Amino acid sequence: MPRPPIRMVCFDIGGVLVRHCRTWREGCLAAGLPVREGAESPEMSAQRKELAKLLTTGRLGEEEFYRRMSETTAGLYTQAEIRHIHHAWLGPEYPDVGPVVRRLVEAARVETGVLSNTNGPHWARLQPRNGAPAEFPTASLLRHRHASHLLGHMKPEPETYAAFERLTGFAGPEILFLEDLPENAAPAAARGWTCELIDHTRQTAGQIEAALARHGLL
Repeated sequence: MPRPPIRMVCFDIGGVLVRHCRTWREGCLAAGLPVREGAESPEMSAQRKELAKLLTTGRLGEEEFYRRMSETTAGLYTQAEIRHIHHAWLGPEYPDVGPVVRRLVEAARVETGVLSNTNGPHWARLQPRNGAPAEFPTASLLRHRHASHLLGHMKPEPETYAAFERLTGFAGPEILFLEDLPENAAPAAARGWTCELIDHTRQTAGQIEAALARHGLL
């Protein structure tokens, strides 16, 4: 039996549309701060990961996150430095993703959306504000924008994908999902979504364009 036609293209943001840091060392370097001795210990890394999960699922506020992150470093980094690292963690956009996504949107053959593991401070930078364009504007071109801190769940938790389906009205093979992490694509594929993996270590615009062309959307 042939698969139903794709009616929704859903994008991950980090690693697909926007670059982001993936390690504490990368975050420090992006912020112009040193990687201080002991900051990459397994214990501190585990504590940071747990706090990041709480922020990413909306269970921890921004200022409390910075305070507690500073505390986990036992004085190695101040709250102000943690804030600076968190800001530097996101961006820039990958070159040329904007024109590719705009072509998809303007073709108006399918609906478009976002399903991203992110947090309030980063999400705000992806949205237009007070009539001004977003700092990273490509995501704002997409109509159905859903983020983990608003859903209360994060990929690869199955509830995240179920929430996207419920909120958008699209499900299973109707959805084409562009994602950079195999572990986040796997639960979507289990729901019948069509998944295209994007290599975040290379320029992504050409990969996105090729994936859309394969499915007859560009």
